[in-house]
Amino acid sequence: MQRTAEAVSLGHPDKTADYISSYILDRIIEQDSKARYAVEVMIKDNTVVLGGEVTTCATLTDIPQYVKQALAEIGYDEKYSSRWGDFAITPAKIKVINMIGVQSSDIAQGVDHDGWGDQGVFVGYACQGEGKINRELFLARKLNKALYDKARQSDNLGLDIKTQITLNDGKIETVVVAIPMLHDEKLTDFVVATLGEMPLNIIVNGTGRYTYHGSIADCGITGRKLACDFYSTACPIGGGSPWTKDGSKADLTLNIYARMLACENLGDNDECFVYLSSCIGRAELPSGLIKTIKNGVVSYHDLWCNQKPSALVAAFGLDKTVYADLCSKGISGIQC
Repeated sequence: MQRTAEAVSLGHPDKTADYISSYILDRIIEQDSKARYAVEVMIKDNTVVLGGEVTTCATLTDIPQYVKQALAEIGYDEKYSSRWGDFAITPAKIKVINMIGVQSSDIAQGVDHDGWGDQGVFVGYACQGEGKINRELFLARKLNKALYDKARQSDNLGLDIKTQITLNDGKIETVVVAIPMLHDEKLTDFVVATLGEMPLNIIVNGTGRYTYHGSIADCGITGRKLACDFYSTACPIGGGSPWTKDGSKADLTLNIYARMLACENLGDNDECFVYLSSCIGRAELPSGLIKTIKNGVVSYHDLWCNQKPSALVAAFGLDKTVYADLCSKGISGIQC
């Protein structure tokens, strides 16, 4: 049976957008740990559009600088720009369009009483294997990270990287890599060494040429790489984008909580799924369910949870500057 998973680097425009929002939130939390934050990002060419709601006592005048700092952390700095020219983003030309408002008072009155800042459904997953995630996703991420680290040190390779792994009966059947190159470079040996196995097929840059990349080649928008950030096709995606919200929003906190509960309840089962839901303005969760699978046998157990948002925020350190780091790892990349 074939199973496939994909991973993308922070240099991919959608993940760049996710990272910018997470980075800005970290800078705000440095000044105000109780900030309320929900900001979406779109990046196209050298223009960054910010839209959302922020309620905070922090100073927001440095947001354009935060955007450039986030890009530099990814690797899109002046040195990179001088090497790639028109093929990639140019930090010196960055224009920021700021459309940020304040949180609705209707939502705030519920959050003020330690209720969730949104309603939604959330799914956590864990299985046997490295990282307690499905092997095809683990390998796609492993290869992606190795190529990204290599590109950070290279004068020839770019940062907008996609990797895709197809397994067939547990063996690596096909590897697909998209990575910008100024000049052709053989990566077969690197791929094999990273994966520790010779795939049946290795495809690098399927169109034959890949130079224009990042926001120059593709508009980036927050929340479009959730399958990569969560569990690929092994598990449904719960909630919305977790990388554009503070901890009072259920989209991040309850997805982390569901992942932790799945790991805790995996035991000697083959797989564990945790399903949660939230009600805006309320702390107690309307529903909770644990599903385990062992040798094809499915078991269900009800789960009751009235953990207050503030308690989970504190438990996961979401009142600290952890958001950019979480964004780079993905929900299923969080270690149990």
